[in-house]
Amino acid sequence: MEPTEDSNNYKYGVFYYNKDDSRIIVPKRIKYMGWTVNFAHPLSYLIMGGILAMVIVAWIVAPQK
Repeated sequence: MEPTEDSNNYKYGVFYYNKDDSRIIVPKRIKYMGWTVNFAHPLSYLIMGGILAMVIVAWIVAPQK
């Protein structure tokens, strides 16, 4: 069984967290749904922070009506 398919590797049923899996980005349980990050890997927080920073900058820079 693929580690991403094991429900014991998910916190709150949503966040993939597996210290034994060295991958940062992993496929979701349902393969056609895309990818997710392994929150047990320290770099995953940098990735999520970068995405959040891009959203905030885009919101600030976007023209207001």
